[in-house]
Amino acid sequence: MSTRRRPPLAVLPVASAAIQLIGTFVIASHQGRALPVAAVLLLLLGPALLLLRRVAPGPMVAASAAVALLYLWAGFPPGPFALSLVLALVLALASGARWWAWGSVAGFASGFVVLSLNRGVAGQTYAVLGWAVVIVLSGELLRAARLRAAERRRAEAERRRHQRDEERLVLARDIHDVVAHSLSMINVQASVALHLSLKETNPQKLVEALENIKYGSGQALAEIREVLSVLRHDAPRMPSQRLAQLPELVNRVSSKELSLRFEPELSQLPAWVDERVENTIYRVVQESLTNIVRHARATQALIKVQIDREHAEVSIADDGVGMGLVAEGNGLQGLRERVQQLGGTVVISSGELPAAKRSGALITVRIPAPQEEK
Repeated sequence: MSTRRRPPLAVLPVASAAIQLIGTFVIASHQGRALPVAAVLLLLLGPALLLLRRVAPGPMVAASAAVALLYLWAGFPPGPFALSLVLALVLALASGARWWAWGSVAGFASGFVVLSLNRGVAGQTYAVLGWAVVIVLSGELLRAARLRAAERRRAEAERRRHQRDEERLVLARDIHDVVAHSLSMINVQASVALHLSLKETNPQKLVEALENIKYGSGQALAEIREVLSVLRHDAPRMPSQRLAQLPELVNRVSSKELSLRFEPELSQLPAWVDERVENTIYRVVQESLTNIVRHARATQALIKVQIDREHAEVSIADDGVGMGLVAEGNGLQGLRERVQQLGGTVVISSGELPAAKRSGALITVRIPAPQEEK
């Protein structure tokens, strides 16, 4: 991200010195007065002090007030000699040197009042004091605007950091789901292949098991490459799995030992179901099937997906050993986090399939539609 470059430090002092010298010289010429060398030095000293605005804004404004007051006390020709003081006040206030600025204004105003009373020109006092207040308030407004701009930049940076953290968390969950699911499927197919190779009675099924291993590992590698491409900034957006891929997932997991039945109600998806919702539902089913294969020792499972204008509900029931007192692993914790980010809930309980000999685990996920979409 490109950063805004500040102008060179000497630009403002040089411009201020030129205005003060030329303006004062013109006014002095019209009045038929000469501009003494001491006046020229003071007119140059005030702008020169602006070089301190980044390192010492407080002393800068105090010295500028003293120089302007000294110019008045010496009785030199009138002109824009106070321009450098005005700039110093605004810059000091914008930099946060508020007490220095207010103290310098008070000191300059007090000296000007005393000088005006001694010279009998008290009528100018109110105008000068009024302008001093206006200048200081303008500096305060500029300071407040800079603080608000800095706060907006900080909030935007925090939002982007939080978004990056969320994306990394999603990537971590996706990698976990892909690796865990694929390795589980490969393990099952490898066990089948090993069993068939020992029996040497059905070479066709052995070939089928090996092909499943090849296909499953290829799919896993493709998904992992897609996920990791985001980290390399090769992909324009987060990868996602769609609901249309659920039948393929179920068929890939289904085997002779595990019978899966998929009952979707997805005739027409409502407008509120976006890629993020579809990806979450896919990952919920994927993680649930992975746990069934790895831990449940089930023989059958039922996957239901129902989506309407009000909510999306996913349930996965099996006839395995159930959860019991086993603590949830990283997969189920990641599943809960995915769903909770969409305002949904996850309930894990005991369930019973029709014609099943025993009750196993039942995972029910409910994701509500956004309020404006209902």
